[in-house]
Amino acid sequence: MSRRVVITGVGLLSPLGVGTAVNWDGLLAGRSGIGPITRFEVTDDYPSRIAGEVEGFDPTDFLDKKEVKKSDTFIHYALAAADFAMEDSGLVVDDGNRDRIGALVGSGIGGLPLIEKMHETLLNRGPKRISPFFIPGLIVNMAAGQVSIRYGLRGPNSAPCTACTTGLHAVGDAFRLIQRGDADAMCAGGTEAVITPLTLGGFAAMKALSTRNDEPEKASRPWDKDRDGFVIGEGSGLLILEELESARRRGAEIYCEILGYGMSGDAYHISAPLPDGDGAARAMQAALDDAAIEPTRVGYINAHGTSTSLGDLGEVRAIHRVFGDHANALAVSSTKSSTGHLLGAAGGLEAGILALALRHRTLPPTLNLDEPGEGCDLDFVPHSAREVTNLEVAVTNSFGFGGTNGSLVMSTYGL
Repeated sequence: MSRRVVITGVGLLSPLGVGTAVNWDGLLAGRSGIGPITRFEVTDDYPSRIAGEVEGFDPTDFLDKKEVKKSDTFIHYALAAADFAMEDSGLVVDDGNRDRIGALVGSGIGGLPLIEKMHETLLNRGPKRISPFFIPGLIVNMAAGQVSIRYGLRGPNSAPCTACTTGLHAVGDAFRLIQRGDADAMCAGGTEAVITPLTLGGFAAMKALSTRNDEPEKASRPWDKDRDGFVIGEGSGLLILEELESARRRGAEIYCEILGYGMSGDAYHISAPLPDGDGAARAMQAALDDAAIEPTRVGYINAHGTSTSLGDLGEVRAIHRVFGDHANALAVSSTKSSTGHLLGAAGGLEAGILALALRHRTLPPTLNLDEPGEGCDLDFVPHSAREVTNLEVAVTNSFGFGGTNGSLVMSTYGL
């Protein structure tokens, strides 16, 4: 029999703020973290000039000043989120358990800002001026590495890099490691910080971004008829997952239980999802099968919902396919309407949000959904958060370029 896995700590950092409580409060208040880009001068050559930047983050609050320059921002964000999650869980790491606790923290792109900076150094000042910390400061797995070094975690250590499904895959893979006995606890999720000229230009070239520059707080509008693309965000979402009996023995407070994890591939296109949502549907169905949960028991889905025309519609079709008539009884919302799209960090952030939703039995809203687009016919929890009394089982989805899909099924603890 598989071991049961619960979430005992949540660490969030997003355009809504630095810390878990400020993020949850911002979501429930219907606040948007989207605004004009301030990280660099954005000319009119960029069709999109808005993003979800993390404001008020000082890396020296989490790292020694000398260490800050040795790594890129996505690692700083991961260390901050890990601090929040570890403190929240109350998990004490010592010589008796450190070999059984691991870190699984992914990033979709990693240290692109540092690459841009060092490339400029190379061109202007030559190769001898490149920092010796350049490579370890940018590679994707170093977020997991730095988290493990900070806390002395000597269990499994890895870092998925699966585009916008990265964070969810990290949580799902950590769930599997604990379930099969390879670890007793994991710090897992995603981190991203790539609001740079190259990233903005690259996504703009794909025509993937919203150009609602005059109303940034209204730009991310999943399922609305006037949605015109996603908004880049940044931040990190890390969770502490523990084997149930270990958590019980130490008296941990439990947010929720992870019941199932599903993955699928579209095998269709480098960036577009399958129009009928087949890949997304198979990921959700696999997660439900893994959880041995009937679809009719699910009350809420924290959707991928990026505010793109094809993606939003494909996810709606997938939900109809998996849930049948029950789709009309489900609540579905996209918190990217508040935070923007955190790319590789999105799945970790949204798994954390789902844990909070289950604990507080409150559903975060979809902002800016003024008039649903054609075919977008579910209950999307528009504009305002909703308290619910009967929420027991919920799902979170993430889908990424290359057709990589993931879903998690979670429940209130004690179901």
